[in-house]
Amino acid sequence: MTNTQAEQTLDPDDWDSFRSRAHAMLDAAIDQMINAPQGRVWHPVTDEIKAALQSDLPALGDAQTTDAQMKNLLPYGVGNTHPRFFGWVHGAGTPSNILAEMAAAAMNANLGGRDHVAIYVEKQVIAWVKAIFDFPASASGLIVSGTSIATLIALKAARDRVSDFAARKTGISAGQLVGYTSTQTHSCVARAFDMLGLGTDALRKIPVNANFEIDTDALRAAIKADRAAGLTPFAVIGTAGAVNVGAIDDLDTLADIAAGENIWLHIDGAFGATGILSDEIKPKLRGIERTDSIAFDFHKWLHVNYDAGFVLMRSEADHRRAFSERPDYLKGADRGLAAGNPWPTEYGPELSRGFRALKIWAQLSEHGTEKLGQLISQNCAQARYLGQLVDADPQLERRAPVAMNICCFRYTAPETNLNTLNEEIVIQLQLRGIAAPSTTMIHGETAIRVNITNHRTRRADLDILTAAIREIGAELVGSGSHAAH
Repeated sequence: MTNTQAEQTLDPDDWDSFRSRAHAMLDAAIDQMINAPQGRVWHPVTDEIKAALQSDLPALGDAQTTDAQMKNLLPYGVGNTHPRFFGWVHGAGTPSNILAEMAAAAMNANLGGRDHVAIYVEKQVIAWVKAIFDFPASASGLIVSGTSIATLIALKAARDRVSDFAARKTGISAGQLVGYTSTQTHSCVARAFDMLGLGTDALRKIPVNANFEIDTDALRAAIKADRAAGLTPFAVIGTAGAVNVGAIDDLDTLADIAAGENIWLHIDGAFGATGILSDEIKPKLRGIERTDSIAFDFHKWLHVNYDAGFVLMRSEADHRRAFSERPDYLKGADRGLAAGNPWPTEYGPELSRGFRALKIWAQLSEHGTEKLGQLISQNCAQARYLGQLVDADPQLERRAPVAMNICCFRYTAPETNLNTLNEEIVIQLQLRGIAAPSTTMIHGETAIRVNITNHRTRRADLDILTAAIREIGAELVGSGSHAAH
């Protein structure tokens, strides 16, 4: 008996109509980016938008309604496309990355493996990264979602190498291995210790000096004490761009220590490592070329649209041995689609991987490392300018050196709880749409943290910021709601 029911597809019935629909969405997206530098930095999500996103599961779809809702979402991002977004460390993105994302979406490639052009794009990016950090051609790398996953991958290889990779089957007893990092290192390192079964107690938090750099003498002493206690030091995690103040550890000395102790040296360079493209910052990163692994993000200071991170590993053999697993259904071949070995899935936990490589490749190809490096230097100069504004203002007090692109300071007033006051100043800046800095704790005190990882920022934006802080601070103090208590 023949089934006469028409077979269906998710392709449009009318491609010309779909082309017009796509052009309309592209126009809306470009309009959003054109207008990004104007108006409010952050728009709180309206009740209407929230309600529209709490509807029942649709049994029948509607393209027109879907497009209208997507266009309505455009103004309500986190605000990092605006020149006065200074919170956390978010890159600003680029309009041209929209084009790369369109091409990647059309190809819909899975970069877990096999022999297709997207794999060669990623290989090109990996080769470029090796060149950027002066790593040998035999090194290895992988594009990932961000530094958190990159750190997990690197530290797994470090953990496994200690047991000659037997730990992949037998595991590691809690408390056996210990690692070291500074008190300023990002929390993703401790999370990696947790997920790797080492436990966060196995991560020694080494104090920092006056410039917020790891105290290398204290590090040496901690390693010696742990060895004397029968423990096995396996990794030192240095920081290139501490999240609080932007400090860079003495990487050359860390490399000396790691080499002398025969332990893995990993660098958390989430945003700071890419400063190697800046003539100003590159000398501060001396020694990074000697490390075993580096984790960093393209979506921060190189402004690739989210998300795009990277793990670079000196030893391709260690990298692959930590992850390679090729069951029968992933068997490779010398010819055909199953060729192209080894596959990227042999270097990380993911088999299904999107085509992040294309937007990274496109960013480097279109703008070049020279211009990207100049923009990094520009942000550092802007941070120094902000530091000068703060130092010249009796109502503002800088709380840390301006090491790169981060300036931490606070508004001061007598007879006032300064922690509460500065927290509220930041909230008011965000709620009023003026600027979006964040807060952090420096020596136990709340500071306004201004991170400039934004190619759209101008010095005039910093003038607007400091003027607004003075105005809001005076307003809050005048209201008496932040008196000392």
